[in-house]
Amino acid sequence: MDNFTMSGFLLLGFSAKPEQELFYASLFLVLYLLALIGNMLIITTTSLDDSLQSPMYFFLKHLSLLDLCYISVTVPRYLYNSFMHSGNISLWECIVQCFALMTCSSAELSMLTLMSYDRYVAICLPLRYDVIMDVRTCVHGVAGVWVSGAISSAMHTAATFSIHFCGPRVIHQFFCDIPQILKLACSSKFMSEIDVTIFTALLSFLCFIFIGLSYLHIFSSVLKMPSAEGRAKAFSTCLPHLAVVILFLSTGAFEYLKPHSESPTALDMLLTIMYTIVPPALNPMIYSLRNKAIKLALRKVFQRKEALTSFHSLLRDKFNI
Repeated sequence: MDNFTMSGFLLLGFSAKPEQELFYASLFLVLYLLALIGNMLIITTTSLDDSLQSPMYFFLKHLSLLDLCYISVTVPRYLYNSFMHSGNISLWECIVQCFALMTCSSAELSMLTLMSYDRYVAICLPLRYDVIMDVRTCVHGVAGVWVSGAISSAMHTAATFSIHFCGPRVIHQFFCDIPQILKLACSSKFMSEIDVTIFTALLSFLCFIFIGLSYLHIFSSVLKMPSAEGRAKAFSTCLPHLAVVILFLSTGAFEYLKPHSESPTALDMLLTIMYTIVPPALNPMIYSLRNKAIKLALRKVFQRKEALTSFHSLLRDKFNI
């Protein structure tokens, strides 16, 4: 059989009709802009505001950076293909997209695990928090997140593109999705990718167990707090993170573990959107709407911007600049 990857792949997207594809692309553009604006606001706010320099907001800033990278791997290319009415993607572009996507998704899971540990130490071991979660630990933790994501992604990408492909080079997806690419493989020729998938699934399961145990201890400690205000404050910092974890893990796990049909259904497409597009777009709103400190810091940023604008306007009026 010929190896069709030498000439690249064809991404089918969502619809064969150009009008419908442009409609879907417009929706994706709105989601992308929401993710871009929301995550940039969190990165800017947590970087500029002195009251948001704790480890929790340090990790949140890097989660927002991850989300920006995550959604930027797939959506801009899909928008380009839709508006140019072309689904072609070269072999090397597909390899880079798979590597970047797996890096971001693996790093996101590691970051969520690290954030759950931070919340566990803050609530269950408050007297030792500053000692355990010092600057060095936080920096090393974030570095470990990116390194682990890159290693896992390199293993997946190398295993995927080392196999021999048979049949049409058509991918029933709007990006180079590894499960869809594996459908193009010759039978019994992708054992290396199965081994890597099992290894990654095991690590993901361990992260899930770690997060679950962390929150069992957290909720046990919170419910023992005598102060209602203290319980409310603890829940306000934990519930947004837990919501993000549930959304990301549930949709991603269901998509990868459920049986895949030869031609993707509407459910397949919806689940793919739910774990690749929705989390980066919703994360800023989940965190900002539930977190009073972030809302207050955002207000300060906009007030500072308005004050600077008024000052510049006053200078222009006074000196006729």
